[in-house]
Amino acid sequence: MFRTVLSKTCYRAPASLSAASAGALVRRSASAAYARRMYSDKPEGAQPKKEEEPSKDKAADASGAQPASIEEVEKLRKGIVEKDAKIKELKDAYLRSLAETENIRTRSKVEVDNAKSFAIQKFAKDLLDTVDILELALKHVPKEHLEDKVANKSLVDLFEGVGLTKSNLLRALERHGVEPFDPLDKPYDANTAHALYQAPIPDKTPGTVFAVEKRGYILNGRVLRPAQVGVVLDPNGN
Repeated sequence: MFRTVLSKTCYRAPASLSAASAGALVRRSASAAYARRMYSDKPEGAQPKKEEEPSKDKAADASGAQPASIEEVEKLRKGIVEKDAKIKELKDAYLRSLAETENIRTRSKVEVDNAKSFAIQKFAKDLLDTVDILELALKHVPKEHLEDKVANKSLVDLFEGVGLTKSNLLRALERHGVEPFDPLDKPYDANTAHALYQAPIPDKTPGTVFAVEKRGYILNGRVLRPAQVGVVLDPNGN
């Protein structure tokens, strides 16, 4: 129910107003005070209540945060372990890929270098037959025929020309990495020489090379053609 308490507020009109005007102002002021009190549900003289501060529990409930259960914690821990294992697996795969890439790069470089170093291998090996023929021609010229340079001038000139041709050809091969080697009086090595025959030689150590039929050649450290040799045979058959 609405209260019908009249306001005790008094309104004092200015002295300059007329009596009628002052009365009208007093009536309006009283009516406004009455209306405010009529529509107010607070008791007269009551003080406004202070808003209560929310407690920590109420604030936590209002935020909607709930403590995690043991199952949820275990699920999160398991997920972290699985992710760590996956990261380790991917890291290992990445490192293996890097190693494989480096191996491919190294092999490719070796193949390119070998292609450059041994590109003339077949061509150089074919030229060695020409060198052998020239050496064989020079070897079979009797030395006594070379001593008489006046009577055998044509033969001497031919001999010198063949010798110069052989020397020029060997120098050209050497510029491209082809070098001859002579295993005479050295221990026989099956990796660099091919034994054509064996014979017992009294003054020679068994297993050494006592004759070279064809010299061997290497190309950039690799055996291009093994030497063809004769090896001293051990009289005891060892």
